[in-house]
Amino acid sequence: MKQRRNEKNRGASVRVLKRLRNLCLTLPETSERDSWGHPNFVAGHKTFVTFEFIDLRPSIAFRMDSLDVQEMARNEAFFATPYGRGQWVSLWADAKLDWPLINKLVRRSYRLVALRRMIEKLPYEPIL
Repeated sequence: MKQRRNEKNRGASVRVLKRLRNLCLTLPETSERDSWGHPNFVAGHKTFVTFEFIDLRPSIAFRMDSLDVQEMARNEAFFATPYGRGQWVSLWADAKLDWPLINKLVRRSYRLVALRRMIEKLPYEPIL
């Protein structure tokens, strides 16, 4: 039974990573790098999203400003990324995911690290 649960979790993690990869790699001048044993999504030379396991649970880490990290970490689905020096917030990826929210967080994170020329290539998105 335990093996079945692990296989199910692994399959779900693969699907989450695939969808996350599709979101990240559609942004200008992005690439995927394997660092520290997990995939990192990079804008130019700076990481903006990471998919990793923390305490054996899959998670997605986003680069955010420190005020956003503090605010988001109040929600039980999020937590301050352990190594993030207050600049990263992570989302547990083993529960039902809000993909429109993840898309917004990916883009917000990207904008924090991307160069101006890269941001200028993004399509217009009205701020609501």
